Amino acid sequence: MRPESFEFLQIYLNNASPTGFEKEGQKLWLEYLKPYIDEYFVDTYGTVVGVINPEAQYKVVIEAHADEISYFVNYITKEGYIYLRRNGGSDALVAPSKRVNIHTDKGVVKAIFGWPAIHVRKVEQDKAPTIETIYLDCGASSQKEVEEMGIHVGSVVTFEDEFMVMNDKFYVGRALDNRVGGFMIAEVARMLKENDKKLPFGLYVVNAVQEEIGLRGAEMVAHRINPNVAIITDVTHDTQSPMYEKKTAGDLHCGKGPVITYGPAVQNNLRDLIIRTAQETDIPFQRAAATRATGTDTDAFAYSGSGVASALISLPLKYMHTTVETVHAEDVDNVTKLIYETLLRIEDGHDFRYFS
Repeated sequence: MRPESFEFLQIYLNNASPTGFEKEGQKLWLEYLKPYIDEYFVDTYGTVVGVINPEAQYKVVIEAHADEISYFVNYITKEGYIYLRRNGGSDALVAPSKRVNIHTDKGVVKAIFGWPAIHVRKVEQDKAPTIETIYLDCGASSQKEVEEMGIHVGSVVTFEDEFMVMNDKFYVGRALDNRVGGFMIAEVARMLKENDKKLPFGLYVVNAVQEEIGLRGAEMVAHRINPNVAIITDVTHDTQSPMYEKKTAGDLHCGKGPVITYGPAVQNNLRDLIIRTAQETDIPFQRAAATRATGTDTDAFAYSGSGVASALISLPLKYMHTTVETVHAEDVDNVTKLIYETLLRIEDGHDFRYFS
């Protein structure tokens, strides 16, 4: 990876971008993208779209989502402890002893997830932490002191953990789901520009908000763009670490390439074009099967309007929805290359219908 790209990846991943409050991350992403696009727009809820060839009638989307899981302040006790509600799929099990940032109008307030010491608990009666039992300690001794810090019901809380490289080949951090996707589609736009590739269609590079609470940003922007084709990238589970059941979760590996999904929302001809592209360019890939839905923004695009030919290229990831989400550097490169090479094989007016 070129140094400038790696620097942006770190800055972008370390920035907080909780669901519904993605603004600052979206600004960073757009500034990186601007040199490689012709124009852009930002919708009412913060989805950002960079456009190449905006006058073209045939429209192709490449898309990722920008938001990360987080918490809302829900209740402040008279002693100054803070109880929370989830914002997206936050996992209470990983919270105790973690450091967090509480985002307020006065700036970031540091806090911690407290937890009683093993010495004072009846360990044989221990239960897993739940949203009802985890709490924050921000160093205050009263509700009034908490509120004087600028914290109130509705304040957003994100984990403090930041990006690192592990064993020279894995990227680790919070919120790789799915800001690493935003990074990859921005890199596709950069590669098109720097390689002087002229596409015969309009390309819409979409970084959507609010995926973690129901694909909401993708729903909105799909109706606005009304594309002909959508290629979505998101993360999927590496199933090699302990506690995965391959019979149900599949057999997917970090380091073995992009994952191409089969399922009702995935348009078969577009998927097959992606597979042929991988084969022709020697990009390693894996296959996965979805059930009724992929659970990604693919579903929102596929079923928007009169139907959009949509496909999903996933990045294998370990430890989803923790503060140590982990991906392989080669997979990041290969997902990026696969999207790029696929775009070069889509024609103006490309008809993906099964028959006519």
